[in-house]
Amino acid sequence: MRWDRLFEDLEAQLGLEDARELSSEVADRTRRERALLDLHTRLLANVGSAGVALRLPGRVLAGKLVDVGPDWALLETAPERPVLVALGAVRAVSGLGPGARTASVVAKRFALGAALRALSRDRAVVEVADLDGRPATGTIDVVGADHLELAEHAADESRRAANVTGRLLVPFWSLGSVRRL
Repeated sequence: MRWDRLFEDLEAQLGLEDARELSSEVADRTRRERALLDLHTRLLANVGSAGVALRLPGRVLAGKLVDVGPDWALLETAPERPVLVALGAVRAVSGLGPGARTASVVAKRFALGAALRALSRDRAVVEVADLDGRPATGTIDVVGADHLELAEHAADESRRAANVTGRLLVPFWSLGSVRRL
């Protein structure tokens, strides 16, 4: 009888040790997998989520995360009012779901420059905000490899030579957001 209890006790201890090792291994694997996730992947997994807030220097843009590219995010801050945000300007993100489920969307392959060229081609009136949140309105005339050139004019005027009040060159590394007006 005593031998039976001894063996049962030893089996229980071994079972407990096995459970601890499994739990430790799962925790280690989870940490390793999380270490491989980048911000882009986390954002992609949350496309379609409302309540996402992107903190830029001096301001916060909050709304529904509509789309994500390799170096940009499109956030709808009000109905039909999307804002293109340069990921390099993002200082913090809140409102994302826990962890990272597999993204069901395909990442846009075009970079920030391509999105800006589309706005330029459409001759859209935009508000460009730099990293400090300073806005400028006008039409994007040129998109270079690492900058855009804005023909500044009032938001309610078309881009005509007589309406242009100045030209502003904005390097991508100092670009915060672009909103189509």
